Amino acid sequence: MRIGVYGGSFDPFHNGHLSIIRGALRCGLIEAVVVIPTVRNSFKRGRVLSAAPYRFYMTKDVLESEFKDEPVYLSDIEFSIEGISYTAITLERFCDKAYIVPFLMANGVKRKRAEEDHSYFWIAGSDILPQFDSWYMPDKILKYANLLAASRPGDGIDVDSEADRLEKIFAKRPEIFKIEQVEASSSVIRKERDFDKIPEAARRFIITHDLYQADNPLDHVSDRAVESFMEAAIWMYPYLGCKRLLHTLNVGLLSCRYALIHGCDPDKALLAGALHDCAKELDIDLQRRMAEERTGDIFVEKKLLHSPAGATFASREFGVDDPEILDAITYHTTGCGNMSLLSKIVFLADKLEPSRTYADLTQMRITALRDLDEALRMCVGAVKDKFESQGRDIHPLTRDFMESLGL
Repeated sequence: MRIGVYGGSFDPFHNGHLSIIRGALRCGLIEAVVVIPTVRNSFKRGRVLSAAPYRFYMTKDVLESEFKDEPVYLSDIEFSIEGISYTAITLERFCDKAYIVPFLMANGVKRKRAEEDHSYFWIAGSDILPQFDSWYMPDKILKYANLLAASRPGDGIDVDSEADRLEKIFAKRPEIFKIEQVEASSSVIRKERDFDKIPEAARRFIITHDLYQADNPLDHVSDRAVESFMEAAIWMYPYLGCKRLLHTLNVGLLSCRYALIHGCDPDKALLAGALHDCAKELDIDLQRRMAEERTGDIFVEKKLLHSPAGATFASREFGVDDPEILDAITYHTTGCGNMSLLSKIVFLADKLEPSRTYADLTQMRITALRDLDEALRMCVGAVKDKFESQGRDIHPLTRDFMESLGL
């Protein structure tokens, strides 16, 4: 099979990306396209990119919407690669029979076809051609795949001249295919929040998770906090499904925003919020053991175990050792008496992050920006009313929390 591999940041995924995929499928040189969202981009680091799971799941939504019956597949291979996402390393892993055979079969390709020897093409815009020989290990890239470059009208690249130049250097000539001109820039879209040039599925995703805000909370935290947040997002990917992972990252960003408003440490809030649900989908017996290690038998209900278990998990596996962060994770479901400001922030952000739609949260969200304790009283009061109407017992820690709020 002739397989085109298309890597990119996709932050956000826009119509130009669609044009390249469709043009590659039409050009006749390949039979399938595999899209690989970059996890740790070698050119764009730190605050420049959204956390990898946002970009991965946005791309997934778009591909499922735009290419329902076409051979376009999504790979998460870079989540399992340590360090910078260099193309040479990604291709080495991707082209390995141990990876590509089960990957193709999981995407509906028959075993006999999947086990064939495949040829690979690295798909990119023609703008990479002048810089390709300065990439990390270009010889290794071409060992696994030929270049397949999309030429757009007016892109300013003399593709024939560049193809000649690269052929002289590497003894391998890039293939060129033509696509229509689509004026779309991810950086401009992020800056202007103008979503006219992105697919509808990407637009819905951005709105749901309130991405690309003009006042990005990550602009107000330390470089170390940004790195920890980005790495936590990658670390949690194997442990949490799409909905839960995006939720916990949303809580991290909202916690950071609340911290900036209400005078709390935004670095701690970002990480505590982002990790608060890290143990949510672990085996329940493992959750119980880790919860007991953290708090003894205070938490016994299955729905609550992930809170103290999360503190143990974050400490043991991600190296978090800040007691205040671990407390915020521990008590994000129940609250407790004498909660720190950080713990209050994570508790509230968990209930109000942008993808939450279980009730009309508009007034509570507005209140949270000016009076954190009042928003907490509104939130916990609603929980109290719900439990009492259902005849359910309220956890002793939650009763202590209510009392501290004057409820």
